[in-house]
Amino acid sequence: MDFWHNLTLGFSVAGTPFNLLLCLIGVFLGTLIGVLPGIGPMTGIALLIPLTFSMPPNSAIILMAGIYYGAMYGGSTTSILVNTPGESSSVVTCIDGYEMAKQGRAGPALAAAAIGSFIAGTFATLMLMIFGPLVAQIALRFGPPEFFSLMVAALTMVTSLAGRSIVKALLSTFFGLAIATIGIDMQSGVPRFTFGNPELMDGLEFLTVAIGLFALCEVLVNLANMTEAVQERLSIKGGLWMNKEDWKRFIPSCIRGTLSGFFVGGIAGAGAAVASFVSYGIEKKASKHRDELGKGAIEGVTGPESANNAAAGGALIHLLCLGIPGSGTTAIMLGALLMIGLQPGPLLFQQQPQFVWGLIASMYIGNVMLLVLNLPLVGMWVKLLDVPLYLLLNFIILFSFLGVYTMNNSVQDLFIMVGFGVIGYLMKRLDIPATPIILGIVLGRLMEEKMRQSLVISDGSMMIFLTRPISLFLLILAVVSITNPYWKRIGGAVRRLIGKAQSAA
Repeated sequence: MDFWHNLTLGFSVAGTPFNLLLCLIGVFLGTLIGVLPGIGPMTGIALLIPLTFSMPPNSAIILMAGIYYGAMYGGSTTSILVNTPGESSSVVTCIDGYEMAKQGRAGPALAAAAIGSFIAGTFATLMLMIFGPLVAQIALRFGPPEFFSLMVAALTMVTSLAGRSIVKALLSTFFGLAIATIGIDMQSGVPRFTFGNPELMDGLEFLTVAIGLFALCEVLVNLANMTEAVQERLSIKGGLWMNKEDWKRFIPSCIRGTLSGFFVGGIAGAGAAVASFVSYGIEKKASKHRDELGKGAIEGVTGPESANNAAAGGALIHLLCLGIPGSGTTAIMLGALLMIGLQPGPLLFQQQPQFVWGLIASMYIGNVMLLVLNLPLVGMWVKLLDVPLYLLLNFIILFSFLGVYTMNNSVQDLFIMVGFGVIGYLMKRLDIPATPIILGIVLGRLMEEKMRQSLVISDGSMMIFLTRPISLFLLILAVVSITNPYWKRIGGAVRRLIGKAQSAA
């Protein structure tokens, strides 16, 4: 009974004219962000956070979630038509989607991406609705040691999956944690790393760092590579619908992509990009037409596109139920919610049911909007790629400076943003991932708070983290995730030594 009551409450919140308009704007802007190469959902949400300052939390999360799963869909259009992924999770779609377009089958490819995204997004929302309250109930049993260990595990998982070098990813994580220590010490009230500057007493603004690291960084990267090759642009030949054979191949690959994407998205740090690669790997093993993959197989579009949309729903379980971001995009969403005075976590389902269920209901509505909105507008999205790069970069710079300045009316924040833009650019050149920095900033203060509470409970003994079973399990998980690449190397070396010993014998 509570279930239906909560769902009715959610639709009463999401169904107000203002929130319906915000949902439509969110999925529209999200699709636009997904279509335009180089922006992506992280940069898009960071740029548009200032729009949410004057909104109620319910409306703000509906807008941000719409942008999030809208961007998951938008990247597929340009991946299929012009072989240009709008964001990282659409890279896999290029492989078979563009081949289908060259064969004159862009319509079925776009239809498979749209319908697969709709089914996966709806399934993920249903799972969030069913499992969200259960996860929140389990999390209510967590004390400060468990929450600290959970955040350590989340950080290490994200770090182990970010970038190609674990050392560079760890460096990025520690940099983010160091930034989180700037400001007044919570326990002693002593300023830390403020260098006598009163504007740093409250620490660095999350939005200032996020816009610098993502939006301005992308501007600098594009400015450094203004001479880009002209992409071949393919038109949509024939209709947008799939034939009977396409449907027979679509259904099993959609099911596989949806299930794998949701569970991969539920792993802290995996994200939509990892989900789409995992889904493509599953298709290579499970599909009856695996020999056609890479040559224009519809499974190569359906699986990854279903997976990246399902992963978006899986990542929201971490955000809403545990207050732990499972990806860079949800880290930015968490920072935005904290800025407007809302703390996601296990109590959210009890204390703010209208917030949680309003979001869940809006995701059902938003997925229908995406399906209805995007198929007729495919031609318009492709035309957007004709916008000169210098105009797009000017708009990003304008929104970046306006968003940061209007937050505190501080010129110093603008200088800090530009500084982090340069840092982000250098990190890109050195192949150091920026996502762990955002997670370190968002989780750093909360980790410090939970660690100190734990030490107060244990009279200063660090053994409290090892003597509590859940905390110990999470710390072991953290160690395994961060050392996993090295265990593989050690295992390979041991196998080679055994092989040599056997051949010598």
